[in-house]
Amino acid sequence: MPPLLIVEDLAVHFPGHTPVRGVSFTLAPGQVLGIVGESGSGKSLTALALIGLVPAPGTVQAERLEWSPPEHPPVDLRTLTPRAWPQYRGRAMGMVFQEPASSLNPVYSCGWQLAEACRAHRSLTPAQLRQRQVQLLQEVQLLPPDAPPVMVSSLLHRYPHQFSGGQLQRWMLAMALASDPWLLLADEPTTALDVTIQAEILSLMKRLCQQRQMATLLISHDLAVVADLADQVLVMYQGTVVESGSKADIFQHPQHPYTRGLLACRPSARHRLALLPTLTDFLENRPAPAVISPAAHAQRLSQLQQQPVLFQVENLQVGYPRQPPEQWAVKGVSFTIHRGETLGLVGESGCGKSTLARAVLGLLRPQTGRIIFDGQEITRYSQAQLRPLRRRMQLIFQDPLGSLSPRMTVREALLEPLRIHFPRQSPRLALAQVVTLLERVGLDADALPRYPHQFSGGQRQRLAIARALVTSPDFLICDESVSALDISIQAQVLNLLKQLQTEFHLTYLFISHDLSVVHFMSDRIMVMNQGQIVEIGSADQIYHHPQHPYTQNLIQAIPCLDVPQVS
Repeated sequence: MPPLLIVEDLAVHFPGHTPVRGVSFTLAPGQVLGIVGESGSGKSLTALALIGLVPAPGTVQAERLEWSPPEHPPVDLRTLTPRAWPQYRGRAMGMVFQEPASSLNPVYSCGWQLAEACRAHRSLTPAQLRQRQVQLLQEVQLLPPDAPPVMVSSLLHRYPHQFSGGQLQRWMLAMALASDPWLLLADEPTTALDVTIQAEILSLMKRLCQQRQMATLLISHDLAVVADLADQVLVMYQGTVVESGSKADIFQHPQHPYTRGLLACRPSARHRLALLPTLTDFLENRPAPAVISPAAHAQRLSQLQQQPVLFQVENLQVGYPRQPPEQWAVKGVSFTIHRGETLGLVGESGCGKSTLARAVLGLLRPQTGRIIFDGQEITRYSQAQLRPLRRRMQLIFQDPLGSLSPRMTVREALLEPLRIHFPRQSPRLALAQVVTLLERVGLDADALPRYPHQFSGGQRQRLAIARALVTSPDFLICDESVSALDISIQAQVLNLLKQLQTEFHLTYLFISHDLSVVHFMSDRIMVMNQGQIVEIGSADQIYHHPQHPYTQNLIQAIPCLDVPQVS
């Protein structure tokens, strides 16, 4: 089949900087092309260049940028004026963004926004418009085929905040498909979704591409997602394509060290590593990390069980005002964590993981149950009674930029906890402690006068870790602390957490919806569903031999990236 889009030597220039250069590929109807790489590698900018949305003062240059839909004359996209672009962008080329909640207008109902997308490219009567809306919503499986009018009306009149993340992404797909585009550009369409919802969206996109014979450009930093959906793959690094080819060639026989590093940075289910390989390891040809044998892991588990219990939770129940007991966020949860142990907590969004974490730290008061920290029952402690214990219990959040004050420098942010918990400590000793800790998390004293927005995502997460460790805690809760990071940065942060645990004798409650990451980090795992712990056991037992149907569904939904061990 003739190509739909031909790109040769594409480059994006900004004054004094060329973030994308030398990108070439072709895309045919029904084909899925995956572009993978870390943040800043030029993936999204390449997609924006294809649809004429590179922000000023950026300019696009290419040897060839040709659009050739079937039974239509070819068009040189380089020659299109801003007034001519709407004939193609949105009409022939649809776009699905990473964060649907930010892409949809919270002031208008989702039905109104879908109607707007339908009316933008064709003239429809009210009856035809309603029929088109129903057809699209059925296509993205938001409505059943025989939905009654009452259900249709109810769905169309709801607002974005009344839908889950997976449902919002389906609305975005419906809007992108409203004009029957030849090309769909999907920029990180599943990054923020739970593994089960991610599997549903990927399955839906795959079905739509086949049914409509629609070309798809899939952008992601997750190689497993690309392997599940793409036919051809481009690997981008620092603005250039370092490797391209079929899915089988890229994932089974990677040639470039960067590609091999991306594949190896993912936590493996086949074996347990002491540390994850990083991109630097592959780019500098360092030896592979050591593998922990099953016997050594079993010995560690046995030793941990002999350690004293640091945290004990008994029959904990947490609800919110005007919420009936059957809808409480946490229902009868019990577990223990031994000193030096990492207990993983997995489950989908809304299952009660973060609520449980807040209750454990005393930020929410439970309705019933007991919380015992280092022999002290703290369930009914007042905030004044909890304050001396706060320095020993710390929390690392998912979004470091949101958890660090934008108005405070690194120096101020790290010294603040010391002033609160150790008011008599001399300023010189406090600053020396902060500098030492920064060096330990891979930063240096040059970071002290800078603000959070002046750091990369991985560096900000290191700052958040340093802030949590500055009071020398015994217990850390990591709440989705790596889910927003690129795979290579994620590997660095996970390795750092492992090393810090050994160095500072830390105990972790590690919360995530990513079972692969939890398996690598944890000694034991507990699985949460609808406010209850449905299964608890060793990490290997939960990952390889799940007993509960819910856990089995979580495992089956993980995108499979079946590649040979990269060494």
